[in-house]
Amino acid sequence: MVSTTFFALLAASFAVATPLSRQLTGNTTEVPLVTKAVAVMTGFGSDANGTVYFTQTTPDGPVNVTGTIFNLDPNAWRGFHIHQYGDLTNGCDSTGGHYNPFNQTHGGRYSAVRHAGDLGNIQSDNDGTAEFSFTANMLDLSAEYSIIGRAIVVHAGTDDLGLGKTANSSINGNSGARIACGVIGLTPSGM
Repeated sequence: MVSTTFFALLAASFAVATPLSRQLTGNTTEVPLVTKAVAVMTGFGSDANGTVYFTQTTPDGPVNVTGTIFNLDPNAWRGFHIHQYGDLTNGCDSTGGHYNPFNQTHGGRYSAVRHAGDLGNIQSDNDGTAEFSFTANMLDLSAEYSIIGRAIVVHAGTDDLGLGKTANSSINGNSGARIACGVIGLTPSGM
């Protein structure tokens, strides 16, 4: 004999699997849901801190990256990248290299050849605050190459965008030490 609890759980699981557009209207046209993520940045060996938001409005569309980082050097360009791991057990140093699922060399945010996680530089103002908003077309929040669970890192130096004359230029843009980082996590899409 099957209990009514079983049927209640079955109905609840169906409601979760049914697109919101059909749950609310009975309509079979699905409304694309916006995917959002956030990283709360913490300084390691620095006072830098802030918040970075990621928004993807279509499953295969670009990701909008916005945020504010405080307590950077005034009037400076600082390297800004997605790193392979969301592991902060040893501060930002345990986040691995730049996220690079296609095995490319380092470049700038809009370079033809670059790591997926290469986001170039962010610029601070006179007070050491960097406010930024840009679109990244190699990032994804929900598919095979999702950045969810990875880390975003601010560096102590300026990223040379892979144009420098040293070996590290093609690896990390000579961006220097990792001064702040945060793990990228999903947020409710309505937030």
